[in-house]
Amino acid sequence: MKMKNKIEILAPAGSFESVVAAVRCKADAVYMGAKAFNARIKADNFEGDLLSEAVQLCHAHGMKVHVTMNTLISDGEISAALDVLKEVCASGADAVILQDVGFASLVKEACPDLERHASTQMSVQTVAGVKLLEEAGFKRVVLPREMNKAEIKKIKDSTDLEIEMFVHGAHCMSVSGQCYMSSMFGGRSGNRGLCAQPCRLPFAAKNGTGFDLSLKDLSLAHKLDEIKALGIDSVKIEGRMKRPEYVAAAVTAIRQSRDGEDNGEMLKKLRGVFSRSGFTDGYFENNRGRDMFGIRQKEDVTSATNELLKDLARLYEKESPRFGVDFYLSVTEGERVSLSAASEGKRVFVEADAVPEKALNRPLTKEGLAERLSKCGGTQFYAGKIEIDLDEGLIVPASVINELRRRALEELENKLKAVKVKSFTDISGKIKNVELTAPPKRLEGKPKFNIRVASISQIPDNLENVENLYIPLMTAENSVEKVKNLPVSVGIEVPRGIFGAEELVEKRLAMFKTHGFKVAYCSTLDAVAIAKKAGFEIHGGFSLNVFNSHSVRFFESLGVKVLTLSPELTLSQLEKITSAAERGIIAYGRLPLMLTRNCPVRNGTDCETCKGRGLLTDRMNKSFPVVCYFGCSEVLNSQPIYMADRLHEIRNVDFLTLYFTREKKEIAEAILDAYRKGKAVRGDYTRGLYYRGAE
Repeated sequence: MKMKNKIEILAPAGSFESVVAAVRCKADAVYMGAKAFNARIKADNFEGDLLSEAVQLCHAHGMKVHVTMNTLISDGEISAALDVLKEVCASGADAVILQDVGFASLVKEACPDLERHASTQMSVQTVAGVKLLEEAGFKRVVLPREMNKAEIKKIKDSTDLEIEMFVHGAHCMSVSGQCYMSSMFGGRSGNRGLCAQPCRLPFAAKNGTGFDLSLKDLSLAHKLDEIKALGIDSVKIEGRMKRPEYVAAAVTAIRQSRDGEDNGEMLKKLRGVFSRSGFTDGYFENNRGRDMFGIRQKEDVTSATNELLKDLARLYEKESPRFGVDFYLSVTEGERVSLSAASEGKRVFVEADAVPEKALNRPLTKEGLAERLSKCGGTQFYAGKIEIDLDEGLIVPASVINELRRRALEELENKLKAVKVKSFTDISGKIKNVELTAPPKRLEGKPKFNIRVASISQIPDNLENVENLYIPLMTAENSVEKVKNLPVSVGIEVPRGIFGAEELVEKRLAMFKTHGFKVAYCSTLDAVAIAKKAGFEIHGGFSLNVFNSHSVRFFESLGVKVLTLSPELTLSQLEKITSAAERGIIAYGRLPLMLTRNCPVRNGTDCETCKGRGLLTDRMNKSFPVVCYFGCSEVLNSQPIYMADRLHEIRNVDFLTLYFTREKKEIAEAILDAYRKGKAVRGDYTRGLYYRGAE
């Protein structure tokens, strides 16, 4: 079932009907969710016999099946996740798509024959990050939607990993895997498959669109020639929550573009069935800005008429011929009529009970028999080469030939749909041992602090109890001496959004290294990979999304010494995490809710006017600061996390991170003093998710 010099078209399947639509519209693969632990948990999803049936249907049509298990998984859920994985292996699925690096390591151990694909939720956007995944044994990486064509090509040219990219569907404002807005607002986490899409609500920048966190849907369905030139292996359609008519239209439009056909009419129908103020190719074309923003308007909804949906449903109403089948028919005197059929490397042989009789007036002809064999309608086959061995003067009922053809095609289909079950090793006992190792740690005596600052002007004078201080990568070289001799370890924060600037990051790290700096603060796999390559000791930040003990061990294997755990963990969950590495939490700060490559504030002003002081206002009149750094923007929470008066409830961690963003120096000093003394909070604040958790 290997691709034949064609880009794979990967279709979404949130229901069995969508699988049928993808199959009959000639996608090359589908991706679908297992019954749990996938990023579209509200879709119908697949388990048991239904999953096996879907895999068999796809395999019978030469299509692969990728199963999504692309969420963060807690220690308490690992056993259940392995049970789901066992079911995926038994179904014969071809690959599993993963976000959680700890669980990905367990998949490799429990089911080494199952391909592992790195979800776009891993946020990997650099050559170094892709090479890290390659070394970890991944087969494929799904790139962020925010990358432009030059950045995509650079990655593709640097790796043997298969590269998959989105070409149609919804655009999240945030880089996937770097969004905490839904979980912080309502406890429904995008990293856990339950995003409530609060970004589609009104968030207004001054003079902006009024919906400055809502992007139009992506569509590159007209650019398959350019994508093919990049060497991309697979093009992906977003939409496991959408109807099968959408799947049919999207697959057809993209296949037409790939095969050099005019897809203009189908693109109109695709926009009719679903869009948000139309489509955009802004990221791919490196043309970001206000034109990329849009919402679901009344005309977008009403365009999906019953007539249009019925028209699109006809695309998958009947089976589409996909494979040529070669026939060899034998009709010889005194022998049973027999037929062999071959397709896609499979061959079958069927025989009739009937023996040919002498014709009284109209004997069989090769032409007539070939015409009957070529009628493969209603199947995925079409007639290829037909050879016939026919003795003269014989007759056989037409029903005999028809039945032989039917049986042969049915047996061919059964051979094609036969699945190869992947081996699965039960590692549950080993898992329990790993999770129970290492004695609990706790904050004893005076708590220890790590401080992150956005500017060195924020650094407090009194650094008592501070072990590590993290400063921005773009700190001016002439300011380095101001921090070089501080009485704490000073680390360099590598940006979360690097997009095409990998060489600049490497150059800056090399500069800091010459000044004697040894620590890098890294919050993405890209940052970890680049800092490791540069020879720095690595301290992991909050958006590495460390959600379980196995993820801690993954980063330990990369040499990470210090880890900030996921802010989506509850205090009771993080208490159960074990490791040799030092670990802590964000105990103070306006948590970045989004990392975006498209600044929402620029919808109403320019950078010179904004001067990094931009705000978004929601429908409740709450203000959310927007800070820009290294070509990306971060939308900060309207309130800071505050835990100074709850330190006695934080157990099994080694340090607390105070995450300063817009605070002035005197405020940073006051906050640090409040944490030293356990002072009660003043003003607006949040406890984050440490008590209520995230689904």
